[in-house]
Amino acid sequence: MSKTVTLRLDEKIYQLFRGMATQDNRSLSNFIETAALRFIEEHEYMDEFEMEEIRENAGLNRSINRGLNDAKAGRGQFV
Repeated sequence: MSKTVTLRLDEKIYQLFRGMATQDNRSLSNFIETAALRFIEEHEYMDEFEMEEIRENAGLNRSINRGLNDAKAGRGQFV
């Protein structure tokens, strides 16, 4: 079920968003929702370069595996 959210925008920002939504043939609401989701996707997940750095970091991987093993064994306290 969709939810209604009230958003206060400066007139200049509103006009920018409205213009971009019109160019994309979208409603203003859909444009803002899509832009927010794209931002989250770009910043929430790692790119391949970052993932390769993690894979190659032996110390980090040992620490992650120890933590995973502790979690599976029920050791420690999770916060």
